[in-house]
Amino acid sequence: MYRLVMFVATPIVRWWGRLSVTGLDALPASGATVLMANHDSMWDPVVIGVAGRHRQLRALAKSSLWHARPMAWVLDRMGQIPIERGRGDLAALTAAVAELERGNCIGVFPEGTVSKGKALRALSGAGRLALAVPDVQVVGARVIGSVEIVRFPHRPRLRVEFFRPVDGPVRSDETAVGLTKRVMTEVRAGAPFVACGRRV
Repeated sequence: MYRLVMFVATPIVRWWGRLSVTGLDALPASGATVLMANHDSMWDPVVIGVAGRHRQLRALAKSSLWHARPMAWVLDRMGQIPIERGRGDLAALTAAVAELERGNCIGVFPEGTVSKGKALRALSGAGRLALAVPDVQVVGARVIGSVEIVRFPHRPRLRVEFFRPVDGPVRSDETAVGLTKRVMTEVRAGAPFVACGRRV
């Protein structure tokens, strides 16, 4: 199902969106990986999935997406994980840790929701996941231009930049929130907060 959804989305993202990708080698092909990204558009998970085509992304997604049965059916079969935002959802984090222990890649939007152009603070969940699994690989991703997808007939120019944090992987003295803030500061340095939706 994941491959099918990415296949269907590829013409929109790659052709219509004129996608360019940098740093793809920073996203490992295997092994426990926590990917942290900015979130300015509902399209961001799909854009990252198409960009990181060699790796399946199991994203922590807001649980309200599961309220519609058809959507829930698709998301479950894509391997996505529902999470209650802002509640320290232990069940979701436990499920994500289990996936990491199987060597999978967990995608997290640490700001918790679409930014709508307003600065949001990074939450600790992504850092907690990274600290929970030995030898986890931490990757940052900047998504740029995804807010333009809905501005038809304006054609977007999408860019995804994968990178390893400049200050290195998880440090032994690092807290969960400290790690998350460190990576997301680097993410946002190249992907400022921007509002989605049509221009007035």
